[in-house]
Amino acid sequence: MSGARAALRAFCIGFAASLLVGPVSAQEGAYPGKPIRIIVGFGAGGGNDLFARLIGQKLSEQVGQPVIIENKPGAGGRLAVDFAMSQPADGCTLVLGASGAMAVAPAIYPRLAYHPTRTFQPLTMVASFPLILVASMEDAITSVGALVAWAKANPEKSNYGTSSPAFTIATELFKLKTGMPAQAIPYKSSNESLLGVAAGQTLFTIADGPPVVPLVHAAKVRALAVTGTARSSELPHIPAMAEVGLPDVDMRLWSGFFVLASTPAPVAGKLESELRRALADEGVRDKLKTMAVDPDGGSGEDFRRTIEREVERVGEIVRAANLKFED
Repeated sequence: MSGARAALRAFCIGFAASLLVGPVSAQEGAYPGKPIRIIVGFGAGGGNDLFARLIGQKLSEQVGQPVIIENKPGAGGRLAVDFAMSQPADGCTLVLGASGAMAVAPAIYPRLAYHPTRTFQPLTMVASFPLILVASMEDAITSVGALVAWAKANPEKSNYGTSSPAFTIATELFKLKTGMPAQAIPYKSSNESLLGVAAGQTLFTIADGPPVVPLVHAAKVRALAVTGTARSSELPHIPAMAEVGLPDVDMRLWSGFFVLASTPAPVAGKLESELRRALADEGVRDKLKTMAVDPDGGSGEDFRRTIEREVERVGEIVRAANLKFED
């Protein structure tokens, strides 16, 4: 009898386990059963919007469902993150989170409603990139030195466009290292801040490569320098900040995909796999490179570690520059 009871007990345990595993496997196999949304925290035409549309198209081809881009600009990308928090954790709502909302904000806002690696699960980084200092086509402003000199001579007219705290921090670091004055003017996207420079509404901006490069090539704005130590492959004639005597003006930003941390593990795993497959596509990578960014596509765990290091680094910069931000 003891052998029969043991066999019955093993059968019952196995049957119960199959009931637990079965629905999860079915859920994974059926995913996605409806269109996927990518929530972007900036307006159309900016770098993150371009990333979302490029990768969203490839993802749609892979999973056989439409991928819809929803732009919810505001608060430096945080409105999109807040919106995503209110959506079902079914893997059908992704956030294309920029470092401004997912690394800078956690470092500067103590009462932030979310945490980038606890409220959300990082899936993969899309790309990282330096920033580009851009000014108007004014004849008097043809270099970083000329921009600084003009701003010091005309402090009441010196202003800059910014669409997120990430760009604000980079610009304030630039001001700190050069001693130039400039008043911040907020915009909803980096594309809008660039158009503000082109229209003469603002003197300069520091922005991401995707919207900068075509405007520079079209002679609508003038690129003066690239943050960091290396030149951009898409703008090889533009010096790096280190080349113009500003090695400390070194900020790289990034963008990546996130889902809610409560998303079922098999679904999140499939999403990570499909996104990394899309980013491994040579056509996708070539198009990203034309936007003056460095394609990534690494693992979610690598992305998580990058975010946690970046939160610490940004906090150090903000404290060193004595910057204050209001929630």
